[in-house]
Amino acid sequence: MANNKQIPIENKQQLIDYIAAGCKPRSAWKVGTEHEKFGFHRANHQPLHYHEPGGIKDILNGLAAQFDWQPEYEGEHVVALKRDGCSITLEPGGQLELSGAPLADVHQTCSETGQHLKEVKAVAEPMGSAFLGMGFHPQATREDIEFMPKGRYAIMSEYMPKVGSLGLDMMKRTCTIQANLDFDSEADMVKKFRVSLALQPIATALFANSPFTDGQGNGFVSYRSHIWTDTDADRCGIIPFVFESNMGFERYVDYMLDVPMYFVYREGRYINAAGLSFRDFMRGQLSVLPGELPTMKDWEDHLTTAFPEVRLKKFLEMRGADGGPWRRICALPALWIGLLYDQTQLDLASDWVSDWTTAEHEHLRNHVPRLGLDTPFRGATVRELALQMLAQARAGLEQRAIRSPCGKDESIYLEPLQIIADTDVTPAERKLGKYHGVWNKNIEQLFDTYAF
Repeated sequence: MANNKQIPIENKQQLIDYIAAGCKPRSAWKVGTEHEKFGFHRANHQPLHYHEPGGIKDILNGLAAQFDWQPEYEGEHVVALKRDGCSITLEPGGQLELSGAPLADVHQTCSETGQHLKEVKAVAEPMGSAFLGMGFHPQATREDIEFMPKGRYAIMSEYMPKVGSLGLDMMKRTCTIQANLDFDSEADMVKKFRVSLALQPIATALFANSPFTDGQGNGFVSYRSHIWTDTDADRCGIIPFVFESNMGFERYVDYMLDVPMYFVYREGRYINAAGLSFRDFMRGQLSVLPGELPTMKDWEDHLTTAFPEVRLKKFLEMRGADGGPWRRICALPALWIGLLYDQTQLDLASDWVSDWTTAEHEHLRNHVPRLGLDTPFRGATVRELALQMLAQARAGLEQRAIRSPCGKDESIYLEPLQIIADTDVTPAERKLGKYHGVWNKNIEQLFDTYAF
C-alpha cells in the first residue's frame, strides 16, 4: 500500500481534503506547545555554534545519549531528535526548539516543558553552555550567529534579502512560543481562526519580551513581532480574507497556492524552488522538476513556509508570542485553550471582535510591537483588551475544571499574564528598567539573571 504522503496531487480538492482531515470531535481535542530558546556560552555569553565544543551538535548528542532521544540526520549532521511524540529541532541560527506532543491539558504540557528544560540544563551545564528565553537575541549581531547545516535554511537565507530587509534577523535572532489547537469542523475552524487572529496582537503585548538589539534598547517591546512586518509580505501578516464571508478550507488553500515556494525535498536533499509557484508544480511545470507532480508530503512542507500570525495546517497555530521563561511557556496554551475550547467563551469572543475593521486589525498589528499594552484602541488601550481576554480565558479554564494532582485547575497558568496585565508592565519593560537601573546598561547581566 502506497504511503499516503507520496500520493501525487492532481487536483485542488486533495489539498482541501488534507486540511479538512484535521477535524476532530471535541473529545479528541489536544494542545501542542512549542518553544524556542537561544543557546550561549556562560563564560562570554556568545551564541553557540554547531561544531564547537559545548555547541549545538554536542548538546543534541548529549540529549540522545543521556535521555534516550532518537537522533535524525541531514547528511552527516544530527539536526533533530525524537521521543514519545515530541521532537527537538533546530531553528536557522541554532535556536533549540521543543515541539511538544499533542496533550490533553495544560498540566501535561507544563510537565513536558519542565522535563525538557531540566534535561537540556543537565546536558548543557557541564559543557559551560546555557539557554535563554527571549523574543529577539539581546546582544548577538547577525554575523555572530552561524546558520545551522540544513539545506532548507541555505535556500531561505539566499531568498530572504530579495523580499524584505529583516528576514535574516527573523531566521537567526528570533524565538517564539507557540500553541497548536484543534477544531471539529470547518465552521469551528473559521470561528477559532477569526478570534485568534483578531486577538493575536493582545497576546503579543502580554508576552512582549524583545526590547534589545545589539546590547541596547531598540525602541520596541516586541522587536520579534516587528521583524515579521518586513520579512516577506507574500507569506506574513494579518491575512484579512480570514474575516470575509467566503473563508473556509478552500479559501486558505487558495492563499497557500499563491504563497511562493521555497524548496522541494527529494532523496535527502533540498532543491531550490524559491519564488516558484505551487500551482505550476500541480501542472507538472515546475522548472526545477519538469514533468513531476507534487506529493502530499510536498504540500505538507509547503504549508510550513507561510508565516501569518495564525497558521492553518490540520490544526491552528498561535504564532504571536515572544520567547520567555518556563512559566510563560505554560501560560500560552492556557490562554488559548480557555478562549477557544470553551464554547461559551469562544462565542463571546467571536461577538466581541466581530465588528473590528481591517484597519483596526492592522492598527493593532503595526503598533503593538512598539507600544505593547499602551497601544490605543477604541478610546481605551490594549491593556483593557488584555484584561478582558484573560477574564474570558480564566472562565473557560475554570469551566473545563481539569485539575492537577494538587487540585488546581488550568487557570493557575494564567497568573504570570494576569500580573503583567494588572500592573500594565510587560516583560520587556521590566528588563528595560533593570537595564537602565541596577544593570547600569550592562546587557551581560541579562544572561545570568534569566538563563533557564
